[in-house]
Parts: sequence; structure tokens; C-alpha cells
Amino acid sequence: MRIDDLTRALAGPAAPSSDFDLNPEVVLPGRRLLRDAAVLVPILEGADGLRLLLTKRSSRLRHHPGQIAFPGGKIDRGEGPVEAALREASEEVGLPGDGARVLGVLPAHETVTGYTVTPILAHIAPFDPVPEPGEVEEVFAVPLVHVLDPSRFAVEARRWRGEWRRYYVVPYGPYYIWGATARILRGLADRVHADRG
Repeated sequence: MRIDDLTRALAGPAAPSSDFDLNPEVVLPGRRLLRDAAVLVPILEGADGLRLLLTKRSSRLRHHPGQIAFPGGKIDRGEGPVEAALREASEEVGLPGDGARVLGVLPAHETVTGYTVTPILAHIAPFDPVPEPGEVEEVFAVPLVHVLDPSRFAVEARRWRGEWRRYYVVPYGPYYIWGATARILRGLADRVHADRG
């Protein structure tokens, strides 16, 4: 897998995704107020090929403690998704301001927690991550070929607010990658494989 494979796949069609994609029985209110957020999907060169940088959220956080996530957060007033994703990556993992080359914008993803998340795919230069202690417990990288292989994904379910909710998972070693992070990666995996097919 090369950076060119990713940029080529981005040229293909793609639809927005949602935490409700695998739960068609959920009826969403037509006029719901969603907050805007952005995440960085950071790809870097490793000795064994391209790798994806991810974070493990602090177990002390009130929302999504201990979950695997992309660096990211709310879009501040006056920002666009690209600016917000790069700022959050700088704050959360210490990504230098000139350390990313944006490859493209992935389709928006709606979360069960009321956010519209815009993922920004970027090729990043090697750097020494510095986890923000209040938010990030660990910064790690996984082989990109692993998380972009559709056969590595499974669908699991758990009860959430009294209802069964199905979601994608793409585990890697001790890391349980699931929910919105896995759904965004599954969308990208499908585009990469459609481009090859």
C-alpha cells in the first residue's frame, strides 16, 4: 500500500456514514442538532510500510474513556475541519504545525453522541509524539494494511441506552478499535478495495 493508492481511492465516490448504519431499525428525529467536529486520520511511513497513528483516550475522561480514537475534537468558531483536525492533533499528540500534508477530506460521520465528524486524511512526517496527559493515555501506530483490509473487520453488538447496537470492530493486538473510528476506517477500506477491483 502506497500514498498514491490512498489518493487514487479518494477520487472515487463515497457516501456519509453513521453510527446507525448497522442499526436500520433506529428512527432518528428529522430535525436533530448536531455539533461539528473533525479528526485527523494520520498516515506515516514505517520500516514495514505505511502506518496509521491512533490514540488511546485517557481512562479518566468523562466521555469515551479508554477508547481508541483519531486525534480530534470540536471545530472552534472561525475554523474549518482541516484547521480543527490539525490543531487538535497538535494539542493531543504534539504533531508539529508543518508536519502534515493533507491528502483529502473523507465523508462526514454522524455519531450517536450528536456530532458530525469530518475526517481529514493526511500524510505526516515522522515525529516524537507527546500525549496530552489530560486526554491521551497512549499514542501508537498500526499497519495501514491491517485496518484497510475489509476481511479484518467484524460486526459486534452491545446494549446502549436499553437497545442493542451493532458496530464495526477491527482489533489489532491489544487494541480494540471499534465504533466511529472503525466505521470511518471501514469506509476508507471499501474505497481502497473498490479502486483496486
